[in-house]
Amino acid sequence: MLFDDTYKTIAQPAESIFRDRGSKFLGYAYPVTSDNDLKAIVASLKAEHPKANHHCWAIRLGIDRSVFRVNDDGEPSGTAGRPILNTLLSRNITNVLVVVVRYFGGTLLGVPGLINAYKTATEMALDAAQVIEKTVNDIYTITFDYVQMNDVMRIIKDEQLQILEQLSELNCTIKFSVRKTQVEGVMSKLNKVSGVKTVYNYSG
Repeated sequence: MLFDDTYKTIAQPAESIFRDRGSKFLGYAYPVTSDNDLKAIVASLKAEHPKANHHCWAIRLGIDRSVFRVNDDGEPSGTAGRPILNTLLSRNITNVLVVVVRYFGGTLLGVPGLINAYKTATEMALDAAQVIEKTVNDIYTITFDYVQMNDVMRIIKDEQLQILEQLSELNCTIKFSVRKTQVEGVMSKLNKVSGVKTVYNYSG
């Protein structure tokens, strides 16, 4: 099986409102890249909605979609964070955080009602978001003599590589992004250019 070098996420934050028997559920979806984004976003929403009863959330991270966390924030176990996460799973999106802020309306919804409310608020927020497909890229830095510039730039142009940083002096340095599925072919071409040295930086 070929490596899947694409994944789906959302382009920008999106919001929704769902009401059920007096309770109000505000859905907030955010594109995120790490756990570090989580604390600040939840803290901001708690400051924005200090009188809300619950701030429940689920986060899914990683290009392989394997990292996730949920929080019911005082709701009965499994009635809030898990339905939010299940919606992220069913949409097959990653690097997304959804927080659902609940204002209690005085009527108990019961377990099925809560699960439906948190699921629906999440679905509505994601429906309002633009889902985009991104590629899994590796970042490399190459160094070479200036006389090899034309050969190197031809490969970069032919392979449509994204240049992130470039330093052109007697000794040149270029930092570029390349799709995972292109790496082998690109490295093969660059290694044929005399004097080119490559350094792997990270995957992103």
